[in-house]
Amino acid sequence: MLLRDLPSLYGIRDVQELNKLFTVIAYNTSNEISLESLSQSSGISKNTLKKYLEYLEAAFLIKIVHRVDINTKKLQRVTRFKVYLTNPSIRAALFGTIKDGDEAMGALVETAVFSQWVHHNYVDLYYARWGDGEVDIVNTKHNWCVEIKWSDLVVKDARKLKSFTKYIKQNKTLKNAVTTKTIHQERVINDALITFIPSALYTYILGKNYFESVQTTKQGSLF
Repeated sequence: MLLRDLPSLYGIRDVQELNKLFTVIAYNTSNEISLESLSQSSGISKNTLKKYLEYLEAAFLIKIVHRVDINTKKLQRVTRFKVYLTNPSIRAALFGTIKDGDEAMGALVETAVFSQWVHHNYVDLYYARWGDGEVDIVNTKHNWCVEIKWSDLVVKDARKLKSFTKYIKQNKTLKNAVTTKTIHQERVINDALITFIPSALYTYILGKNYFESVQTTKQGSLF
């Protein structure tokens, strides 16, 4: 795809430049980036970067996710965004196997969830960030949000969900979920009902719903 298909489709001359960019994105999947920082680190002009990102997304290799603020308002001037691989296995193929306790595991779990949501092309997903707060996935149309965690400690320690509960309170979201490692239960935290669900189960449900062609009335739902 990188060495032959995309160059032939879009007339890309510097194949190694495109390959270098994709490698950087793959290593940093799920991280927030900016064209400015990406241009500085890669040595590629911002205009060229925009084109490369469009090409990679059109080829279903990456998914770009944009940001909203705590009030779910889209930013007028987009300077930062997140980029996800459409398959977390790509990172492992490039950089080696990731073990359970590795630092990159959290980013790959988040990428795995988004890789399932990518198939649901009728759903517009964003991430929320403001000041020192962030929520991993928000759906402004159907009013729900999800925080992706690869830990069971989050169930017992409400402090780890400070930003999440703040967003819920601000927007009165209807459904709220936090993924865990193994725990599946519901809890009320700061007057908000939160469903804790294992990350593996959540991604399975997303895939199952897609392949069973979820009824129109359920499209865009949290589960």
